[in-house]
Amino acid sequence: MIALIPLVFYLTQLLIDLAATKFVDRIGYRACVVSSQVLSAAGLGLMAILPELFPVPFMGILIAVVLYAMGSGLVEVLVSPIVEACPFDNKDGMMSLLHSFYCWGAVGVILGSTLFFTAFGVSNWKILTLIWALVPLFNAFNFIFCPIERLIEDGNGMRAGQLFRLPLFWLLILLMICSGASEASMAQWASAFTESAMGVSKTVGDLAGPCSFALFMGISRMIYGKLSKKLDLVKTMLACGVLCVICYLMASLSSIPFIGLVGCALCGVSVGIMWPGTISISSQKCPRGGTAMFAFLALAGDLGATVSPSMVGGISNMVGGNLKTGLLVATVFPLTLILGLLVLYRKFNKLSK
Repeated sequence: MIALIPLVFYLTQLLIDLAATKFVDRIGYRACVVSSQVLSAAGLGLMAILPELFPVPFMGILIAVVLYAMGSGLVEVLVSPIVEACPFDNKDGMMSLLHSFYCWGAVGVILGSTLFFTAFGVSNWKILTLIWALVPLFNAFNFIFCPIERLIEDGNGMRAGQLFRLPLFWLLILLMICSGASEASMAQWASAFTESAMGVSKTVGDLAGPCSFALFMGISRMIYGKLSKKLDLVKTMLACGVLCVICYLMASLSSIPFIGLVGCALCGVSVGIMWPGTISISSQKCPRGGTAMFAFLALAGDLGATVSPSMVGGISNMVGGNLKTGLLVATVFPLTLILGLLVLYRKFNKLSK
């Protein structure tokens, strides 16, 4: 039942990503992004209420999950083009900086929730859920009044059929799938890996595993955001892909728990630039891609993030619960990313940015 929650969450995001290609440009960015925050707040708030109203409490949980997944799916599609439309000189750096706040949000939720449970107990989780619901509610009011520019004028963006005929588009989709998979495979299993490898409690596992992973991922995105004018994005992503392979091998092959934990944490550094970097490359190489392109990229990233953790868990179960084996197989995702970047660099590097 617990495993079903993230599955429903990501599947809902996938459907919203796909549907967004049809309705976002018609309704407008502002209405959609405000709606995304309202849905997120409603989902989190109802998480504390709906389970008590259903004969099977789990059904109430899933309904709340669907609501806030709709919100997160929408904001995932919209925030990148909103920032891309801003008149920045170093747009790839600002995109990386934008996505670093996903990491700070993750760190904040892990630390804040851990402190809350330590002080007030897990039994008061409903209060915590209502507290977290205030964050998207606050964002909703900000999005009502902040200036929002359109990325492409009405009618000038490419349609889905046009994008599908571009070989470059499918390569970018592959890169996005591998980016989401490389990030999620380690992030989703970091806590369990830390607990099993080092024999620590869930609280320590959460702090040492996913929290350190998110922290290093955020740091890498901030660093690239500052140095983006001096770095070649594709070459930087290639270096990160190689580092990611090394980190996965450290976590899966080392017999020393500390080395495995270091590999897990440093993996956050390696995957940090992958998702925002692929979005920036897509915007540079396909400037008329428009909302449809960003929606399909979000769909591809979510697909990778949905499939890869399930694959790691399934393979680990097949070999008697050995999580290291699942992580070793997941090395295929950063390896495929490296190959895709090499093809991009050699065949599409001359396209105008």
